[in-house]
Amino acid sequence: MSRNPTAAWRSGMPGMPGVAGGNDLPAGPSGDQFRAPSSEGGIAPEQQSTVTVASYPDYPSAQYTVDFLSDNEFPVERAAIVGTDLRLVETVLGRMTTGRAALAGAATGAWFGLFIGLLFGIFTVGNWWAVILVGLAIGAVWGAIFGAIAHAMTGGRRDFTSASSLRANQYAVTVDATFADQARQLIGRMNWQGQRQAGATG
Repeated sequence: MSRNPTAAWRSGMPGMPGVAGGNDLPAGPSGDQFRAPSSEGGIAPEQQSTVTVASYPDYPSAQYTVDFLSDNEFPVERAAIVGTDLRLVETVLGRMTTGRAALAGAATGAWFGLFIGLLFGIFTVGNWWAVILVGLAIGAVWGAIFGAIAHAMTGGRRDFTSASSLRANQYAVTVDATFADQARQLIGRMNWQGQRQAGATG
C-alpha cells in the first residue's frame, strides 16, 4: 500500500519548499543550522551626492582651484568643473572673398600635395626633390580651384569667416559630499594665501 510522502512531514523539517522551515538545510557537524542562500538581491548603494564648494565667472579660476586641490593631495577624482548657462559664441574673423577662398584652398592643397610628393619621393632614385615640388605645386593649384568653386557655390550668403566656441556664465567646482569640508578648508587656505600675496605686493 503506497503512502503519501508528505504524510510524515512535520513543520520545521527540511525539504518542503513553500512551508515555514522548508528552506532550512540539515544541521552541520557542529550542530549549527545552515540556510540556503536568499534569492533576493542586495540593496544597491546610494549614489554619492555632490556639493558646490566654489563658483567663478571664468574657467581659468575654476581650473586653478582644482589644481590647488590636487597640489594639496585632495582626491581630485571626486571633483568636477560644471559650466552653467552655456551659450554658443561665433566670432567673425574677417571678410571672405573668392580670392581669399582660393588662397585658403591653395594652402590646404599645398600641404596635401607636399605629403603626396614626399610619399613618391621616397621611392624615387635621383632627383627626388623635384617630385616633392611638383606634388606641392599641383596640390596648391587644385586646392585654389576647389576653394574658389566652393565659395562661388554659396551665392554670397556667407562672405565672412568665423570661429565658434561654447562659453558659460558660471563655472562651479563640485565635490562629493563626503569630501566637501576638506575641499572648503583647502579653498579657504588658497584664498587666504592669495589675499596675503596681494597685500604684500600692494
